[in-house]
Amino acid sequence: MFHLIDESNAHTILNWRYEPPYNLYNYSEEEANLLQHILHPQNTFYSIADENSELVAYCSFGQDGQVTGGDYRDQALDIGMGIRPDLTGRGKGAEYANAVLKFADSLFKPKVFRVTIAAFNKRAIRVWQKLGFEHQQSFERGSDGMQFIVLLRADCCNSNR
Repeated sequence: MFHLIDESNAHTILNWRYEPPYNLYNYSEEEANLLQHILHPQNTFYSIADENSELVAYCSFGQDGQVTGGDYRDQALDIGMGIRPDLTGRGKGAEYANAVLKFADSLFKPKVFRVTIAAFNKRAIRVWQKLGFEHQQSFERGSDGMQFIVLLRADCCNSNR
């Protein structure tokens, strides 16, 4: 289900296109270094496949999940996640996010999980809150004024919420 991302899946993800207002999550064609960033093992991008081996989502762990302007001084494992555009809004977010938490726990054994989400993305906020994440901070990204929130879950190993 989880595999360190390969070049084929990275290209596929870079070409995913979300409808407004979720188009914030579209990768820009102009970012030539993006493919190398996604493929670099240090950035820990993983593809997520369903039971038919179809790419349904991806996740990343660490600094890639942070947004400029947030306070990340406290130690936590940052999680980034994206779901294939045609699968969003269909009630599967919690299932994918819970699988990501279990996978991350097996790899990293963190004491605290952290996600940073655009404040308008109420669907994603609900998903992570359903899994026990709580609001830690809100901030504005300086480059464009976009609002973000940071959610934490301290008891990472209790995935049965």
